[in-house]
Amino acid sequence: MTRTLLVACATLAAASFPARTQSRLEDLRGKTIQIFTPHPDDDTFCCAGTLALLAANGNNIRIVIYTNDDKGSYDPEMTSEHLATIRMHEEEEACRVLGIPKQNIQWLEYHDGMLEYANPRDLVEEVTRIIRQTRPDVVLSIDPGSEYVRWHKTDHRMAANNTMDAIRAAEWHLYFPNQLLHEGLEPWTVPQEYYFYVTEKDANYWVNIDSVVEKKIDAAVAHVSQWEPSIHHYRADWDSGELEKTKAEIRGHIPKKDGHYVEAYRNATGFNQE
Repeated sequence: MTRTLLVACATLAAASFPARTQSRLEDLRGKTIQIFTPHPDDDTFCCAGTLALLAANGNNIRIVIYTNDDKGSYDPEMTSEHLATIRMHEEEEACRVLGIPKQNIQWLEYHDGMLEYANPRDLVEEVTRIIRQTRPDVVLSIDPGSEYVRWHKTDHRMAANNTMDAIRAAEWHLYFPNQLLHEGLEPWTVPQEYYFYVTEKDANYWVNIDSVVEKKIDAAVAHVSQWEPSIHHYRADWDSGELEKTKAEIRGHIPKKDGHYVEAYRNATGFNQE
C-alpha cells in the first residue's frame, strides 16, 4: 500500500470516528456502567477499586457474569451445584463491599470452562439484547489482546470477543431486528469502552484507587473459595492468620504507577478505535 493511500485511509478513519468529549471514568456521576465478566471474581480482581469509586458517585452499575464458575475447586467433596451457589454468594458479598446491590448482578449461567462451546450466534444476540436494554454510557470488559486472556482460559477469550461483537451489533438496527420488532429495543451505540486484563503496552488509562484500595482488598477476600486453604478444602470463613496473609499478598500484587495504586485499562471508542 502506498504512503498516499495510507494517509487517505487514516484520514477516512479519523472522519469516521470523530473525537468525543470525555469525562474521566472515575469522575462520572449518574451514569449507567455495564460490566461484562467471564467469572464471578474477574470484575473484583481487576476493577473493584474503579467500581467502588463509581458506586460512591451514584452511578448505576450493572454486572453481567457469563458463567457460574462451577468447576474451580480441588476439594474432592465439592460438587458443581454447591460451588455455583458458593460463588454466587461470594460475588454478592464482594459487590456489597463495593456498594453495588445484588439485584444489579445478572447471571447468564453458562458452565465454567464451557462458554466457548455455546452457540456463538445465540450468545452475541443475548448480550446485544442486554446492551440495548440497559443503554450503558460505559462498558467495561476483558481485553481480548491480553496474553493472559489469550492463553489462560476459553471463557476469557470467548467473553472478550463476544462482548466486542455485541457492542458492534447493538449499534446497527439490521443486527437482530427481531429485538426492535418484538421487544421495542432500539439500537444503542456504546460511547465509551474500557478493557481490563490489558497488556502493559496497550494500557492507555489508569484509575488511581488509593482511596479505595482497602475496599478492593476486602472485596477480593470475599471470594473465600478462590483462595487457600478453601480452594483445596472448602470452608466458608477465614482463619484470621490466613486472612491477613492473603490480604498482604493481594496488596503486594496491586499495580502502582507514580507511587499510587492503580487499575489499568485500554480505553476505546467507535469500533475500538483509540
